[in-house]
Amino acid sequence: MAEPQLPDAGQTAPSAQRTQRLQHSLAGQREHIWGLCYRMTGSSADADDLTQDTFRRALEAPPPDLERELRPWLVRVAVNLCKDALRERKRRGYNGTWLPSAIETSAAATSSAQDPEARYGQLESVTFAFLIALEALTATQRAVLLLRDVFDYSVAETAAALQVSGASVKTSLHRARHAMAAYDRNPQTPTPERAAQLHKALQALCMHLLTRNVAALEALLSDDVRARNDGAGKLFAARKPVLGKAKVITFSLKVGGGTGIRAQIRSINGLPALVALRAPGKHRVPTHSVTWLQLDPAGKICSIDTLVAHDKLRSVDWASLPTASGAELVSALGAALQVPPPAQWVKPAARRVLAAGVARANALLARGRSKLARRRRSRKSAR
Repeated sequence: MAEPQLPDAGQTAPSAQRTQRLQHSLAGQREHIWGLCYRMTGSSADADDLTQDTFRRALEAPPPDLERELRPWLVRVAVNLCKDALRERKRRGYNGTWLPSAIETSAAATSSAQDPEARYGQLESVTFAFLIALEALTATQRAVLLLRDVFDYSVAETAAALQVSGASVKTSLHRARHAMAAYDRNPQTPTPERAAQLHKALQALCMHLLTRNVAALEALLSDDVRARNDGAGKLFAARKPVLGKAKVITFSLKVGGGTGIRAQIRSINGLPALVALRAPGKHRVPTHSVTWLQLDPAGKICSIDTLVAHDKLRSVDWASLPTASGAELVSALGAALQVPPPAQWVKPAARRVLAAGVARANALLARGRSKLARRRRSRKSAR
């Protein structure tokens, strides 16, 4: 993203120096302001635009006293712009289920991302589960929670940044924490242990979908599992959450196949996610997807979220996905999971399918014989 620049024409030497000094100060605040805007909106594209707008306002109408710390002024402007963006998104409505944009993060950052002084770590606060939980908060509650519980602002610093009273900050924070209670009961903190669990669960889910192993899928999912898709109304996707083990398995088997699939598990938004690319097919059928999971306390998959909206996947590096056939992918997943080769359990499954087909054929044949017998009896009685 290019740095905002003011025209040089008409500037005096002192004003040019002042602008240059301001631009230097803004460069040091970019990461903080972008991170705040992304957490407020859940959209990397919106965060880019809002950060740019914040810096443009700082250059066009800077705060009167540049000797004071610039960050509180920038935070106030950025939060106000984020509130406007959230109001506009609510006014427009959203076609289908809303999910946050995907951003790639370093797997190495998972181990030590938690600030001991903050209620939520900065890496945890960009996880998909956390960003979705923020949707239950008002814009003001969201801003207060992020500043207090993520960026570790004091009450006074938060009140100064948002230009509200300390009492208002405390009230908003209390309501925000109450709204986050459901997330707090099953937090998705990015720890090495959780990352390892999710990585293994993603491998198993991918393998069992590719091999269509229904029994293994049933053992992998919780009874109240939920699947959500976000196609932004432009691609084929579930418009409403799919609920229950049987429905989720049926739906996943329908959409989880395809030809020419390339997939890799990467650190997306702080935790492992499945990045998949399929060969182009029918119109509006998704080709790019990012899938992430949530596990319940028993270690079973309780949520499967898949992002297929192209505008929300621009930060993902698709060119570096490995190329492998479906058989090679299944073989690699089987080796990683240390499960028997698919051929050892596909044959019994095929026999079960064949037996079911034979049973249906026998039932149809018996039904036909019964109808024929009734017709013969009716003809005899007519004579």
